[in-house]
Amino acid sequence: MRAAVEASLAWLGTDYIDHYQYHRPDGPTPIAETMGALAELVAQGKVREIGCSNFDAIQLDEAETVASDTGIPRFQTVQNHYSLLTRDPETDGVLDVCGQQGVGFVPFFPLESGVLTGKYTFGEAAPEGTRLASMGDRAERFLNDERAPRVAAMKAWAESTGHTLLDAAIAWLVADHRVSSVISGATRPEQVAANAAAAAWAMTPAQRAELSAL
Repeated sequence: MRAAVEASLAWLGTDYIDHYQYHRPDGPTPIAETMGALAELVAQGKVREIGCSNFDAIQLDEAETVASDTGIPRFQTVQNHYSLLTRDPETDGVLDVCGQQGVGFVPFFPLESGVLTGKYTFGEAAPEGTRLASMGDRAERFLNDERAPRVAAMKAWAESTGHTLLDAAIAWLVADHRVSSVISGATRPEQVAANAAAAAWAMTPAQRAELSAL
């Protein structure tokens, strides 16, 4: 982890990283040991605050206990897979823990690798040059017949409100007060602008509930 931080500092050309996330628990290493190493990086001024990724509710609780008992920096965020089509954090306890502990939730794959942008046609091969086209058989995880009617219904709903499916997918996430930010990939500048504009839509609780039901 120390080597990874040093490499990132060199690549970024900076003396410190504002927010550093531990990507995935490795299993054998105790969370207290991992958090201790991260605390050293914070003490050295190389990292300002820390977060984690791919943690479940039990691991988040354990991390919070370690930080409280030892006085070392706590995880400020958790980054897990969450979108209109992947709702696990609603039922696995992670969002509940975030609300209880004040840990910010940061969704990855919010657009399901482009499925929630509306640029893919179900039943057809992904267009050449797209992310899903490069994934081969793994693209089935994101683009499959089970999802087709749900995506069509959500797209129609978004358009009925004067927005795009992409707008709805990002605004739906941002409307949850436990969500701090949304990690959304982009390959062109106009996609960055579209993602940012989508986050500006202040979706109402009623709209969010209606979209959730679809």
